[in-house]
Amino acid sequence: MLQLAMSGLFPRKARPGQTLLDPSVTRMRVGPLDLDSYLHVNNGTYLQMMDVARNNQIADLGMFPTARKKGWAPVVAASTMKYRRSLQLFDQFEITTRILGWDERVFYLEQVFTRGEKLCARGIVASRFLDRKGNRIAPSDVVRDATGEDLPSPELPDDVAAWARALDVAPRPTPA
Repeated sequence: MLQLAMSGLFPRKARPGQTLLDPSVTRMRVGPLDLDSYLHVNNGTYLQMMDVARNNQIADLGMFPTARKKGWAPVVAASTMKYRRSLQLFDQFEITTRILGWDERVFYLEQVFTRGEKLCARGIVASRFLDRKGNRIAPSDVVRDATGEDLPSPELPDDVAAWARALDVAPRPTPA
């Protein structure tokens, strides 16, 4: 929780040249409070770590001042995880966060946990921005503020597009 609070209140500096589709890397180490009774990282802790990494991605892009000024807050609409290897006490690891694409409702992100060259976990997140009143901000507006351009979304990987449809986070067809 402290890392999450710190990443939001005192974001790291923007990375010069970082683009919207560049990966953002967060390096962390497993602490005693991250563990469950089986002495590996608790599944809920992975989600908090992912929150920190997404805050770092926003910081890398230099978006924190804009988001604060406009009263925008990033929130998770849906997420899914696949766990491959346990992270244990004092393990150093990285979370690589990248935007896979967006539609009129949400951004789709991939967050990959690695220890050295070994894959530990992979998360897919549908995220959106809300204003102070709880209204959704169109991803195209966020992209325009982040880049100064109206960029089209890359095509989503098939598995992510299917997941978005299955969980009803993808755009809904308009009735004829």
